[in-house]
Amino acid sequence: MPPEAPIAAVVLAAGASRRFGEANKLLAPVGGHPLISRTLQVLKEGGVEDVVVVTGWDRTSIEAVLEGTDLRCVHNDAWERGMGGSIAAGIAAVRPETSASFIVPGDMAFLTSAFIRSLIDAFREEGGARIIVPTTRAGAQRNPVLWPRRYFGALQALAPGAGAKALLQASANECRMVAMDDDELADIDTEAELATARERFSP
Repeated sequence: MPPEAPIAAVVLAAGASRRFGEANKLLAPVGGHPLISRTLQVLKEGGVEDVVVVTGWDRTSIEAVLEGTDLRCVHNDAWERGMGGSIAAGIAAVRPETSASFIVPGDMAFLTSAFIRSLIDAFREEGGARIIVPTTRAGAQRNPVLWPRRYFGALQALAPGAGAKALLQASANECRMVAMDDDELADIDTEAELATARERFSP
C-alpha cells in the first residue's frame, strides 16, 4: 500500500475509567463537547480519513455521542480482559485501502490537528516503511503511535490482556521517533487533569 494512501485511526473507548471514578470520562464536557468528540474532531481535521471507535463498557452512551457522524464503531465484548482485544478488534475493522493506522486512547484532550499532521508527514517521508512514535522532549515514548499496514497482522494477534508496547519494543529498529511538546501527549486520568483541560479549552 503506497504511503500516500488514506490513514486510519483506531480510537480506544472501551475501558471503565476506574482511576477517574464512576463517571465515564470520555463523556465529560471539555470546551463544550464530550472529551471523546474533541479527540475525534482533531483526528479528522488532522487528515485521518477512516476512524474506528472501539466500545466496551458504557457502549450505548459512546455510540449515542457518535450518532449522525461518519465514524464507525466496533464493540469488544471482552473489553474487561484488556486493551489488546480492543486494538485487535479496531485494526480488523480498518478499511483495506488505508496504508497505516494510529492507535489512539480516547482521552487525549490535548492533541492538535497539527500534531496529527506532523506524524502523518513523518510516515510519508519514510515511504510508509517505519512505525511513527511520538516522544516527549526527554525521549519517553507516548501515544498515538502510527503503525504501517504490515504490522496489522501482529496487532490483531495481540493477547487480550496486552497492549502494543511489547510489539513496539521488539520493532525498535523500525521506528522513527518524533519529539513533541509534552502537554500535547497527555491524557486524562483524574478529575484534576480534566479540570486543567476544561480551563484550557473553555469557550
